[in-house]
Amino acid sequence: MITNGTGTWHGPAIVAEGLRKLYGPHEAVKHVDLVVQPGEIVGFLGPNGAGKTTTIKMLTGLLTPTAGRALILGHDIQREPVAAKAGFGYVPDTPNLYGKLTGWEFLRFIGRLYRVPPAQAEHRAGELLRLFDLSTAASDLIEGYSHGMQQKMALAGALVHDPKVLFLDEPTVGLDPKSARLIKDLLGQLRTMGTAVFFSTHILEIAERMCDRVIIIDGGQIVAAGTLAELRAGGEQGSLEDIFLNLTGGAEYAELAAVLA
Repeated sequence: MITNGTGTWHGPAIVAEGLRKLYGPHEAVKHVDLVVQPGEIVGFLGPNGAGKTTTIKMLTGLLTPTAGRALILGHDIQREPVAAKAGFGYVPDTPNLYGKLTGWEFLRFIGRLYRVPPAQAEHRAGELLRLFDLSTAASDLIEGYSHGMQQKMALAGALVHDPKVLFLDEPTVGLDPKSARLIKDLLGQLRTMGTAVFFSTHILEIAERMCDRVIIIDGGQIVAAGTLAELRAGGEQGSLEDIFLNLTGGAEYAELAAVLA
């Protein structure tokens, strides 16, 4: 049970029904169906060019699907974009922040965008800056931040309005081990608070340790979904990496690497 901005929502946090995306004759995403429940961390895995980012962009309203629909907390992202977007935070693989704003100004700006009461936004921003060890740099222009600092600031911005759904596209890329561990711990805390987390990653070890379920996409279509135990029960064997390579046609490369090692 979560609040969706217009009342209490008892259904799934994220739903995709028949999502499809064409770029000319190329079908980048082929009739994707998926469901993510509140308090669930779901890893979205696939090789480069498999359709991960395109799917996430359709789920978040950044791309219009050729067919199908996406629902966030019961709101259709295309028909009710404001209500749907009010319920989630999103961090893309390459955050494009406002470099001429300071950290404080950026978080205050995001708070106003989401209509968070000023006092609440100020308190929340302070908490997030301390959490991500950005308090000292909060009065500096973002354009002077390192890549890792910008990544953490983007995540702080996605959390200012306390969303009940969080989309992350490669959230640990470019982060030092301490920051990556912080984000992993944070995702665990969000899970206990009932937040649905949907994230893509190439680091399968993180997905195996953190996710309640994984969804594997290849060639624009979902080829497997479930817990690691469910994937193994379906006939797949080994670690998540072994299963992933087998399902996406990478097993031969793993065998070659083993021979060359």
